[in-house]
Amino acid sequence: MKSFLFPRINPPSFTWSRPDEGEILKVHEWIRPITSATVDPKTYKKADVVILGVPLSRSSISASGASEFPDAFRRAWKGFSTYNLDEDVDLSELAALDAGDVPMHVTDIRKCQENIVEASALLHHHFPDAKICAIGGDHSITAMMVKGLKKEKPAEKIGILQFDTHFDLRDMSDNGPSNGTPMRNLIESGIVEAANMYNIGLHGFFNSKDLKKYADEKGVNYFTLRETRKKGIEATVLQCLEELSEKVDTIYLTVDMDVLDIAYAPGVPASTPGGMTSAELLEGVRTAGRHNKVKAMDIVCLDPLKDTLAQPTVKLGTHVFLTFLSGAIAGNN
Repeated sequence: MKSFLFPRINPPSFTWSRPDEGEILKVHEWIRPITSATVDPKTYKKADVVILGVPLSRSSISASGASEFPDAFRRAWKGFSTYNLDEDVDLSELAALDAGDVPMHVTDIRKCQENIVEASALLHHHFPDAKICAIGGDHSITAMMVKGLKKEKPAEKIGILQFDTHFDLRDMSDNGPSNGTPMRNLIESGIVEAANMYNIGLHGFFNSKDLKKYADEKGVNYFTLRETRKKGIEATVLQCLEELSEKVDTIYLTVDMDVLDIAYAPGVPASTPGGMTSAELLEGVRTAGRHNKVKAMDIVCLDPLKDTLAQPTVKLGTHVFLTFLSGAIAGNN
């Protein structure tokens, strides 16, 4: 059933049956799909979090089925409780809505990306106080989600907190708006200042020297995984948030799942040895979620088709999302 967001946002690709009454115990019982039958447009502004599926991965440098993650993400909900023992918080305290998926053109990547910009702007317009959580898709979606945010809130200065193995600063003239260029895209389009970008997790042999040179010349802030571990993941994230909060109005969190060590993320096309542990990423995301200026986030570059039978990477990606919201609740209390 369609919603008031259609046609710029399609109904969710997969929905669970929800109980009409009784205690909410599981995530699939808690998150409500936005349809004309389930959500009254007069009350939608009360939402605390709104999910948007962004099933685009044709713009990936390496072959990727990350477009399948929004569907797999929704199907994973049944395996998670709304209660987080570590934080002693229950996510069912939040009003969570699933807006559905951005419509994608079969062959035209730029049209797909234009649709993402429009969908992002639409959600930030209708849900001005909610945390907008985009479920990718490859990393090219980040630039489009941020452009949509800027389109709706042109007066706001935006900063980026990025968990990533890569700079994602490749030359636009060679790579176009791909998953290797979202940060450069935002810099060159004037949407985000380079000095307001903070990248945590770079490591090893997975970035060329010219990208580091570009980052240094433009003033991008970055912390290698090695130095992050020496300082501590929580302390590093807190430093980034403290510096960003003095310079920007809104912080956008982007989690590229390739920041993880390949042992923890078999379902990531560009996963590498020597990356973050799942515990490190979850701690970083939880810390970011606590900050009141982190108003939007995405999870990108997770390919369920490459995952093993038990879908460990899909489960971890879902855990990242829930941990971010756990941090948000804790930050509000």
